[in-house]
Amino acid sequence: MNEEGVRLAKRVAAMLPCSRAEAERYIAGGWVTVDGEVAEDPATRVTEQQLVVLLAGATADEIAPVTILLHKPAGLDAAAALELVSSGTQEGRERFLKRHLNKIEPVLPLEDAASGLMVCTQDFRIVRKLVEDASRMEQEFVAQVTGAIADGGLASLNRDAVKVSWQSEGRLRIAGKGIKPGQIAKMCRSVGLELVSLKRLRVGRVSLSKLPEGRWRYLVESERF
Repeated sequence: MNEEGVRLAKRVAAMLPCSRAEAERYIAGGWVTVDGEVAEDPATRVTEQQLVVLLAGATADEIAPVTILLHKPAGLDAAAALELVSSGTQEGRERFLKRHLNKIEPVLPLEDAASGLMVCTQDFRIVRKLVEDASRMEQEFVAQVTGAIADGGLASLNRDAVKVSWQSEGRLRIAGKGIKPGQIAKMCRSVGLELVSLKRLRVGRVSLSKLPEGRWRYLVESERF
């Protein structure tokens, strides 16, 4: 680390001027660039020769916790899937900050072999809602299957708050509450079908929609699970 110069927060506080606490919030919010690059760490050291700029529209507001919606590819666990989240894989124009990945956790786990909507959040309110309401939160999946379904198999699957229908040949649409990892594969086997692939399309009222695989977006203020 470069020990020359002064802390960025001190430089910004003197430049504006403002309090050191406000300067740290500007920096943490991604509103300050050093030589054209966003610097999010208030402890970054800068020299007099380096150009420090406060971006237009800057605010010293506290950074709100975020929720990230990721189209997880099949075959990745939650940790590997989160490594896909970067400014280069983002959909939408909201500002991406590296600190948005701090203490973020996946909720309503999606099994490793499955693809589709993965929800990760820093917001304890979202965690509480999705965890406490898991038994009442409807999820929707598309399951690719092989095999011949047993007589009365579809009716057998349509129970315990789960709705199952054929979307096309070899493809089932499954919507239900309280669905746990591994449950759909077990359901399919119980009626003579083998699960080939599984994709989650929706959690509550939030859907995957047209989000491309491997890409992500922020949950916006108007969306509710």
